[in-house]
Amino acid sequence: MFNYQIYISFYTILRKEVNRFFRIWTQTLLPPVITQTLYFVIFGGFIGSRISGFEEEFGISYMAFIVPGLVMMSVITASFSNVVSSFFGAKFQKSIEELLVSPTPNWIIIAGYVGGGVLRGLLVGLIVYLVSFTFVPDLRVDNPLLVIIFVFLTAVVFSLAGFLNSIFAKKFDDISIFTTFVLTPLTYLGGVFYSISSLPDTWQIVSRANPILYMINGFRYGFYSQSDVNIWISFGILAVLTVVLWYVNYYLLKKGVGMRS
Repeated sequence: MFNYQIYISFYTILRKEVNRFFRIWTQTLLPPVITQTLYFVIFGGFIGSRISGFEEEFGISYMAFIVPGLVMMSVITASFSNVVSSFFGAKFQKSIEELLVSPTPNWIIIAGYVGGGVLRGLLVGLIVYLVSFTFVPDLRVDNPLLVIIFVFLTAVVFSLAGFLNSIFAKKFDDISIFTTFVLTPLTYLGGVFYSISSLPDTWQIVSRANPILYMINGFRYGFYSQSDVNIWISFGILAVLTVVLWYVNYYLLKKGVGMRS
């Protein structure tokens, strides 16, 4: 009976999250696709066509090279924004208090919100991936299982990161500050549009301190079997971040951090 109640709690939170982003799909699903399409046109079409020697060096066109990065960028942004906006909205409207005083375990609350973020991130990523065939008809995937593992774990990590941000956020500006000054720069400097092998040695070292670099390169390795970093290190970083963020969120939610005004 208790297990059934846990399932109902999780399913209810997850269904609410899915219904929320489907109900406003013109704001949650359509804008990321339009943005990534513009990146394909501008960076892949206009700028990429002027880059000489790229295909000879990497064995793929520049347009094909940026596809995994753009897909992963859309997954990161969608997963993070879904959870941070939804959970903070529940805090702001005080509806989270009803959930916290209910018998619902804290880990189920986290799992429900994170599950919604993961589903939205994966759905947006899938749409962007399908759109990419318009620009790269012969797009290949060497290791589908690796692609699935990396995109799923990345969606989980940034859903958990969004949950953490929403715990500490006291006003809507706190959400946009983290996205603007932390998440966006790390994403753009994570090797979406370039290989770090083309950077000076100093900047290669600096780039390796960016965890998003490992996520994007691990994902790209699943497509083309080539990466700027060790694939096992990439997987290890994702696994560690998943575990650490989960337990940090669980601890903070259990202590009621950020829940009291």
